[in-house]
Amino acid sequence: MTEPTYAGLSLEKRGHTAIVTLNNPPAHTWTDHSLAALTRLVKDLEADRDVYALVITGAGEKFFSAGADLKLFAPTATGTDKATAATMARRFGEAFETLAAFHGVSIAAINGYAMGGGLECALACDLRVAEEHAVMALPEASVGLLPCAGGTQWLAWNVGEAWAKRLVLLGDRADAAIALRIGLVDEVVGKGQALERALALAAKVAQQSPSAVRACKRLIQGARHGSPQQTLVAEREAFIDLFDTADRSEGVSAFLEKRAPQWKNG
Repeated sequence: MTEPTYAGLSLEKRGHTAIVTLNNPPAHTWTDHSLAALTRLVKDLEADRDVYALVITGAGEKFFSAGADLKLFAPTATGTDKATAATMARRFGEAFETLAAFHGVSIAAINGYAMGGGLECALACDLRVAEEHAVMALPEASVGLLPCAGGTQWLAWNVGEAWAKRLVLLGDRADAAIALRIGLVDEVVGKGQALERALALAAKVAQQSPSAVRACKRLIQGARHGSPQQTLVAEREAFIDLFDTADRSEGVSAFLEKRAPQWKNG
């Protein structure tokens, strides 16, 4: 059977971890084709019950992703092409919202510049590891645009409103040290080490029940929108629902028998 291909992306699987590499040289900019491919790729991984974690990084040493190619939005003889803008906005939304909803744990290994839609891709992930030379920014307002792929929302959720306004409204850039201090990234590592560290974090996911991780992630993200009263009720209901899973039975039995659990992801 022929393995599926994804425009501008490469896929590798190591154990229970899928590694997605952005590969559209020189700056790994997003196209409508690569965004559609990311949507399809994540959905394919959702259907693979052996995949518990997803790590996304950029090829090479300089760029994670520079976002969208601004040539797509350049004025034309007949004016700005709003149809192209609408297509790209829809593609960005579909791709990164699908990534954010991935049932396992997603980790961005930021190996260089993460600008605009590149940073939004990383923000759609659960965790972010940045190399010490990485630079992150949402510079859209400097060219008369705005972050349309979750940036105004996910950035504020992670770093707070004041820093979100500095990056979006003032055009400030965050180096790795600042990103760590404000909570934009979770760890900073040396040059060339982000993927290795992200894979080490992903390996921890395999020790957890996939069913429990899926339920916990949904509850944690739900806290952004619902009231504590609503989410606490959902939390108790999800706890009870886990008693219908094979993972719950296996996890408790393994603990009592003092052995490593063998997850079934169901």
